[in-house]
Amino acid sequence: MSTAPTPHLVGADPQVPRRAVVTGAAGFIGSHLTLALLQAGATVIGVDRRDADSDPAAATNLTLLRDHPAFIPITAELLTCAIEPLLLDADAVFHLAAIPGVRPSWGPRFSDYVTCNILATQRIMDAATRLRVPRLVVASSSSVYGATNGTPSNEIDHPHPASPYAVTKLAQEQLCLAHAARPDCPTTVTALRYFTVYGPRQREDMFLHRLLTAALDDTPIQIFGDGRQRRDFTYITDVVTATIAAATAPTINTVINVGTGTSTSIADTIQLARRLTGARIPTTDTTTRNGDVAATCADTTRARHLLAWTPHVDLATGMAEQFDWITSHQPATV
Repeated sequence: MSTAPTPHLVGADPQVPRRAVVTGAAGFIGSHLTLALLQAGATVIGVDRRDADSDPAAATNLTLLRDHPAFIPITAELLTCAIEPLLLDADAVFHLAAIPGVRPSWGPRFSDYVTCNILATQRIMDAATRLRVPRLVVASSSSVYGATNGTPSNEIDHPHPASPYAVTKLAQEQLCLAHAARPDCPTTVTALRYFTVYGPRQREDMFLHRLLTAALDDTPIQIFGDGRQRRDFTYITDVVTATIAAATAPTINTVINVGTGTSTSIADTIQLARRLTGARIPTTDTTTRNGDVAATCADTTRARHLLAWTPHVDLATGMAEQFDWITSHQPATV
């Protein structure tokens, strides 16, 4: 049995890899993660198929990164590009690149989910193994649990993915763990199941972004279902802290929830937004979408024990931060 190599760590912060690869670096979570790694002294190779020169969302996400001397941006398609040069000398790979979203995964776009979320992951894991990268952290999703009874989901619970998207996220994490379980594999894997990540630069289709934008624009927000659905909303800085910890923590090939351990109903979240913003935020109701589940909530025991991690940002504080960001980035009016 081979021994996994030991990652080289940043001298100023022994919990941060010296050289890291972040796939999906132009995305919401990826850009926040990349910035945190750079600020901690790491060199980061940021890989994304979106080009900041032509994609407005990528440009916004990469604004604070593009001129950093330790940031190496690469525009590439993971399914077809030469991956090994990207991973050379890396101490950790943070594999966040994927196609997100439950609703679009039904129907003809499913092949895109398979291509990006599974086949590209296979190439990343193959290359990491050949180059003996010490650790790969792969971003999974709470959606793999499917419908629950509302109690916190534990990592040993049997997954019941309720959408094609969730199926691909489960396949993505389990594919990496299957590679890592081989006796001759030098790369260890930590799969993080993120629970409803929010904060500045959140994707525009996500509920909290739509809610806070509606507050700013005084426009109705569409609610799918009766508003009693509950979500474990997890602030971006807490997610980033857990993700960086997963790169160097003494864990071997495991799945870890990243959530707060509490859940809030959509109706209560709307009331909170009304209090925070002073806006009336009218709502319109429609039917529940295929793949949506009634409740998500993370059992965080494993994260506390294995990552020495606990979340610190409550929902009201995080929503206020996100609203401030949205307000400051509104287009100027004439």
